[in-house]
Amino acid sequence: MVSERGLDVLKAIVHDYVASREPVGSKTIVERHAFGVSAATIRNDMALLEEEELIVAPHTSSGRVPTDKGYRLFVDQLADRRPLSSAQRLAIEQFLGESIDLDDVLSRTVRLLSQLTNQVALVQYPSFTNASVRHVELVTLAPSRLLAVLITDSGRVEQRIVETVTPVDPSDVDRVKVAIGDAAVGRTIADAAAALEGLPDDLDVPLQQLGRLVADAVIGQLGHYRQDRLVLAGSANLARTEDDFRSIFPVLEALEQQVVLLRLFGEMQSDAFGVSARIGRENAAYGLSETSLVVSDYTTAPGETARLGVLGPTRMDYSSNMAAVRAVARYLTRLLGES
Repeated sequence: MVSERGLDVLKAIVHDYVASREPVGSKTIVERHAFGVSAATIRNDMALLEEEELIVAPHTSSGRVPTDKGYRLFVDQLADRRPLSSAQRLAIEQFLGESIDLDDVLSRTVRLLSQLTNQVALVQYPSFTNASVRHVELVTLAPSRLLAVLITDSGRVEQRIVETVTPVDPSDVDRVKVAIGDAAVGRTIADAAAALEGLPDDLDVPLQQLGRLVADAVIGQLGHYRQDRLVLAGSANLARTEDDFRSIFPVLEALEQQVVLLRLFGEMQSDAFGVSARIGRENAAYGLSETSLVVSDYTTAPGETARLGVLGPTRMDYSSNMAAVRAVARYLTRLLGES
């Protein structure tokens, strides 16, 4: 059982080690923190923490560093979740408020979160699984260029340019638009995509080429509503912390493939503060035992939930990172909830 002062000593070790990257000794704790006890007393507390496998000596020095178990206890006991400053909250509101569509807002979200935390930032696309196609429009921009516009009942609008090899007849455009609308409108996202797959083959032969181009464009737009995609930013931040990993390649591979991270996202459950953390060995099954992931949920207007978070070494500033992830998730919920 860890005493109250023991927990405070653990917090001091975590804070100092995260800041300095150097093992923390009893003398340093006494000098930097107002415990009001001697270095010998702090050494006794540290010995008890070591017996509980919460801290460990990385080599023969007298300093100690947190273990994964120590980080977990620190996070679970974290009461001083530092709120973001007024300037940081204003920056979030202004930067994300300038977004023009869903792609832009998620791209801005990860860039902002990466800058706030100095970690790799990730955001999962909302699935909008309950959404249905309300309308599909084809607009002729030039003789061989069309604009496909997809509108769902959740209010989302997707646009995509369709280029044709030769100029198209306006009447052909109208006929293809009607066929696409008949196949997709009123259906769920998944059902509409499935219906459009075989549609071109059912059209008259002169319309099949145009029908395939437009159907592929609309299917691509519908693909934006899948939840099995991540947007990420800040991979370069890993280079600053490469010394924290025995090998950085499993992390880079996970970022590239995304499947592992999506599975991790799916398993994480937010705590009472709306944040979840997976630390070190808790990620061993995914080959990420030297990595921590801090995640929070955000919600869109139709009530669909997805996740965003940051990934980095176990030696991260959990308090600040959890505050940033939570704040950005809350603002993203407000922003998409108004859409």
